[in-house]
Amino acid sequence: MQPTGVLEKNAKVSSPLNELLQYGQSMWLDYIRRDLITSGQLKQMIENDGLRGMTSNPSIFEKAIGESSLYDDILRSLSARQDLDTTARYEQIAIRDIQDAADVLHPVYESSKYRDGYVSLEVSPLLARKTQETIEEARRLWKTVKRENVMIKVPGTAEGIPAIRQLIGEGININVTLLFAQEMYEKIAEAYIAGLEDLAARGGNLQKEAGVASFFISRIDTLVDSLLQDKLKTTSEAEQRKFLENLLGKVAIANGKLTYQRYQRIFSGARWQALAAKGAQTQRVLWASTSTKNPHYRDVMYVEELIGPDTVDTIPPATIDAFRDHGRVRPSLTENVTEAQKVMDDLAKTGVSMKQVTDKLTDDGVKLFADAFTKLLDAVAKNTQPKGK
Repeated sequence: MQPTGVLEKNAKVSSPLNELLQYGQSMWLDYIRRDLITSGQLKQMIENDGLRGMTSNPSIFEKAIGESSLYDDILRSLSARQDLDTTARYEQIAIRDIQDAADVLHPVYESSKYRDGYVSLEVSPLLARKTQETIEEARRLWKTVKRENVMIKVPGTAEGIPAIRQLIGEGININVTLLFAQEMYEKIAEAYIAGLEDLAARGGNLQKEAGVASFFISRIDTLVDSLLQDKLKTTSEAEQRKFLENLLGKVAIANGKLTYQRYQRIFSGARWQALAAKGAQTQRVLWASTSTKNPHYRDVMYVEELIGPDTVDTIPPATIDAFRDHGRVRPSLTENVTEAQKVMDDLAKTGVSMKQVTDKLTDDGVKLFADAFTKLLDAVAKNTQPKGK
């Protein structure tokens, strides 16, 4: 199944996607599949759309392997490998794609002075609540992939925080995923800075150490809007209904803007400057889950409203197509910050707890990725079953 339109329109050199970098934002692709790499289409996106990196997750790999014949060759060869369990067979498939994509993106990595050009590979979601196992798995994947422009994805759970510090301190690039809460973001940023301090104490190269904090967007509105709609069903008073309706579709962007304000505060001041003087780069906020789930909302609003310096937006294929076609670029991330705070304050007045929302989204995200990983392993097992069994 071809990623809708992403590459059909790639000949169009001038597009709003190229303009994002002018405002300090790097566009990464939230997608990976074998033909994207082997056909030269990934290279075209780098040249024509200003693509700066890629991310993967179990859901993406499950669709790529389960819904195409592109992996039949390696699946057949793995059928004869009785020395490998199902997880190891999946890794053979995924790591080949990750390595090849990293090689295509390596010129971006070099020209950006190690700021961009990364491909992300996730530790097993089944380890999201296990600190030591996450550390060991991340180390193993890092050594196996053997590409300096790879990031290992670690979930932003309470158990993930010490793992992130440890891995950063060992010089492993980390993409922290499944972030929803501003408070958790601060803990992740602290772990990154502490990890860099550990790395510096060991004599490591801070210039080549990179990390992003993946902050999920649309899932927040999906859940918050449903809670607000529930309240609207039981409210007849006109003023209260208007108050609730004015919050629909606004919380995720407001939450993102306020998170960025924290980023700016954290990566400044004497402590950070001491690391920056040694060549350290900031842990950029990465906007994830940027496709619009509600058909009543503008299909590119989560891209348009979160554009600003030192950020990454990882965008799925359909949203890339839409933004290429009709996206509007402006430095939106630092606009109306006071209004963003008012949105969050007003949400609290409705009785919707943002902590409960973000806790639920984290738990649900861990489960969704774990379920996708299990489904992925089932697909690999089915397609690598020796004939006659």
